Amino acid sequence: MKLLSDVKLFGGRQKRYTHHSVFTKTDIAFSIYLPPQTLKSRVPVLYWLNDFNHHDDDFFSLSGAQRFAAEYGLALVSPDTAPRGSQLPTPAKASDLPCDASFYLSATEKPWDRHYHMYEYIVSELPTLIKANFPVDSRKQSIFGMGMGGHGAMTIALKNTEKYTSVSALAPICSPLESPWGRLALQQFLGNNPSAWQDADTCALIAKSAAKKFEILIDQGLADPYLLEHLKPGLLQEVCNRHNYPIKLRFQPGYDHSYHFVQSFIADHIQFHALKLSL
Repeated sequence: MKLLSDVKLFGGRQKRYTHHSVFTKTDIAFSIYLPPQTLKSRVPVLYWLNDFNHHDDDFFSLSGAQRFAAEYGLALVSPDTAPRGSQLPTPAKASDLPCDASFYLSATEKPWDRHYHMYEYIVSELPTLIKANFPVDSRKQSIFGMGMGGHGAMTIALKNTEKYTSVSALAPICSPLESPWGRLALQQFLGNNPSAWQDADTCALIAKSAAKKFEILIDQGLADPYLLEHLKPGLLQEVCNRHNYPIKLRFQPGYDHSYHFVQSFIADHIQFHALKLSL
C-alpha cells in the first residue's frame, strides 16, 4: 500500500491509501478512519459504499461521519466506486452510465470483465487488506452506502450473511431490475443473463429469503429527484412485507439526493450499526 495522506481527527487518524488490486488489475484507492479507541484495542469496522460520481474520500470530506465513529469506537472504510485508469474501457455512448458506475458487480461481459470486479474486491480483497494492516476486529463488520452504494451494500450483505452483522442504506437503488440505470448496468456488465440479474437485485434476493435476516434501515428523501424513476423503495417495502423481512424505511420530507441529506442522518446510521456490532 502507498500512503497518500494521514491527519489527526477527533482523536483518531484519517488516512488514505492506494494499492494494486488483484481483482481489478488496477491501482485502487480507499480511505479509512481509525477512531482513538484503536490505540488500545481492535475495533469493529463499518464499510461505506459511495454512489457513482464520487471518490473514496468524498464520504469523509462531506459526511461528518468521523465524529460519530470516534464516539462509538468504529473504524470506517470507504473504497472507490470502480477501477480507474486510462487503460479501462469507456461507455459506447454518451448516454451510457459513467465508468465509475460499477454497481459493485463482477462483470462477465467484454470488455468490462477484465477489470470490473468490484464485488470480489469489496467482499474479499479489501477486508483482507484491512484486517492485515489495521487494528480492526474482522469478526465484527457491517456495511452501508448511498444510491448505487446502497444497492451494493444491501446485495453484498444479503449474499454474504456470514460476513456482515448489519446493513443500512440512504436513498438506495432498491431494484436495479426496475430502474433504467440499473437495467443499463446489468446489461452492460452481465449481458443477457436473467439469473445473474436476479442475483444483483435486492428485491429478488429478499424474495429468496436468506437464512440470516438483517434488520435493514433505509432513509429516503422525499425531494429526491431520482425517487420515482430509479430508487423505488416502495417495491422493497412490499417485498419485505410479503416475506416477513425486517425493514425500517423512513421517508424524510424535503431532503434531496446529496451529501446534505447524508449529513443529516449519518449519525442515526452509525448508531444503528454500533448497537448491532456491540451485541
